[in-house]
Amino acid sequence: MDKFGSLLAFVRTAETRSFVASARLLGMSASAVGKSVAKLEAELGVRLFERNTRNVSLTEQGRLYYERCRPLLDELAETEAILTHSMQAPRGRLRVSLPTNGYRFLVPVLPEFRARYPDIELDLDFNDQLVDVVADGFDLAIRSGAMPDSRLQARRMMPFCFRLCASPDYLADRGVPKRPADLEKHACIHFRFAHSGKLQEWALKLEPDERPPALPVSLICNNSEAAITAAIHGLGIIYSVNFLVDAALAEGRLVRVLADYEAQSGQFWLLWPSQKQMPPKLRVFIDFLSACLCRGPQLPMA
Repeated sequence: MDKFGSLLAFVRTAETRSFVASARLLGMSASAVGKSVAKLEAELGVRLFERNTRNVSLTEQGRLYYERCRPLLDELAETEAILTHSMQAPRGRLRVSLPTNGYRFLVPVLPEFRARYPDIELDLDFNDQLVDVVADGFDLAIRSGAMPDSRLQARRMMPFCFRLCASPDYLADRGVPKRPADLEKHACIHFRFAHSGKLQEWALKLEPDERPPALPVSLICNNSEAAITAAIHGLGIIYSVNFLVDAALAEGRLVRVLADYEAQSGQFWLLWPSQKQMPPKLRVFIDFLSACLCRGPQLPMA
């Protein structure tokens, strides 16, 4: 038996305190294990075990040797497991939590992902409630804002910003606001957060002596798509995230207003549980989204 085999025989014997039990684990004879350990003792010039007719026990030198050898064998076993894991074809169910409107940026890239990894089943949960990624059993979450959770790893995803916009017909009828204060004379469409019941604030750049405008409440929606549709149909000015309104802006169904006064921006994050061995299905999904949608390095959540 080679040196590695002798070390393995020694560690298993130290753990089981029996040549017989160690031999059973290693698929060898007890005499072969005993000879291997004896050879190791001869090479080291120390006695590793005290032996009697019933069991074996570590000597002081044997305990020291075991404490040094066991982590090395564990590290080798983990490395082998990682290599084996990495060669497996990504497959299985992947649970992903996203904001309600996350489908706008995610779904367009999924056909390419499906073509590459047909054996991965995506289970997408679109919900604005802040989930506990670990406790709720999600493999991955896409969220914005600060996420201070030391159990998670994070990767910076695409940034976003907010737009003020209205339909051309509305602006032709009511005029184009020139300054934030002008919004007080306009119909404003507000979004209500379902989880808190609060209206979304309109973050605007103001002069030091300029007060925030008292925004009229002409319409309230707890659904962003409904609010955008209302704006397209001329019901007022909307304050909405760019990836929801950019298509309507490009098509001319909406027009930006007060662009120089837009102040709010944000950042999406990919979040997943910290783990030594990342499942292939999760690894390829994160790498794919990183190539399509992410900006920046992987960061620990602290």
